[in-house]
Amino acid sequence: MSLGVHFALDKEQEKALLGAKSDRKLMALIEEIEEVWDEANLVETDKAWDGIHRCLTDGELLYDNGEYPLNHAVCGGRQLHRGNDNTVAYVTAKQTRKVAEALAAITKAGMRKRYATIDPDDYEFELCDEDFEYVWSNFLDLRRFYKSAAAAGRAVIFSTDC
Repeated sequence: MSLGVHFALDKEQEKALLGAKSDRKLMALIEEIEEVWDEANLVETDKAWDGIHRCLTDGELLYDNGEYPLNHAVCGGRQLHRGNDNTVAYVTAKQTRKVAEALAAITKAGMRKRYATIDPDDYEFELCDEDFEYVWSNFLDLRRFYKSAAAAGRAVIFSTDC
């Protein structure tokens, strides 16, 4: 399981990523964004991104599962990477606002109910209180990140290698 990072993009970064003509060029641009490591405009969800995505969708780890806007918080949105070795999911600034609003409405009790729908046979980690707290803690960081990105009018990408 790879680590996941969300980046709130400035207009120049967004334009460059959307204009990348190949996966190689796209990943070079991602590396440039990572090298800057602008902590005010990123959030690391470690390995919790998997559980968060499953909780916000239908319990599965697919790009297009679940319902908008929650399914865009992690793996959903426009897939910029065409190959199978990386995920780069793009969420427009307008979508970022909708995702932030949807995330704000989720309570810990509601997240726990969603967590309980994950199939343990299809999940890399043990479904337990400790894992839920790990997922919840990272979810709170992600929710703060989306709120900040939405307030700044920024698009977001989620990046991880598969």
